[in-house]
Amino acid sequence: MTKFGELISVEKPVLIDFYSDWEDAENTVETLRNVAVALGDKAKVIKIDVTKNENLADALRVKGNPTFMLYKNGEMKWRQTGFQDAKTLIDLVKEYL
Repeated sequence: MTKFGELISVEKPVLIDFYSDWEDAENTVETLRNVAVALGDKAKVIKIDVTKNENLADALRVKGNPTFMLYKNGEMKWRQTGFQDAKTLIDLVKEYL
């Protein structure tokens, strides 16, 4: 949890995809790759496996996969469960640059 706090407590927007390997992770990998390329170093894009980080997923009440969260300066700005396309995610993150 300490590492997570450090991860989200930055001035750049941090987009996190909570996923599990048993879901269709390939779609979100490609989507997040496109988001990361489009945003460059203006934001962080991170994937967190819920099966390897169960305590964190429970603490954040992650129930479905994928669940996307956007943080800035340690504060959650947006959260959505379900697949999101790259354009939607890029536009969303740009609002917080």
